[in-house]
Amino acid sequence: MTLGINHIVSDADTCFGKPRIAGTRFAVKDVVAYHYFQKMSVEEIASDWNLPIAAVYAALAYYHDHKKEIDQVFEKEDALIRDLKSGKLSLQEAFQ
Repeated sequence: MTLGINHIVSDADTCFGKPRIAGTRFAVKDVVAYHYFQKMSVEEIASDWNLPIAAVYAALAYYHDHKKEIDQVFEKEDALIRDLKSGKLSLQEAFQ
């Protein structure tokens, strides 16, 4: 897979507009989760999902450039999961 310089793309028609690795549906947020939360190395992520190492590094660089925005997505998802587990929110309500 040749990606050139632009490793990270975003368009409304794919992955709900979330930033992702070009040519894939692999979101920047997913790279961040695997690397920082599951402690996977860049090489492991690239190998496990057949991604260019440069693209994985680009996703991490993108995260650091947009850290506040992406961290807010993690926080919203965590709150949603807590609300679902506690019964404050039903699955139907969550996806309305």
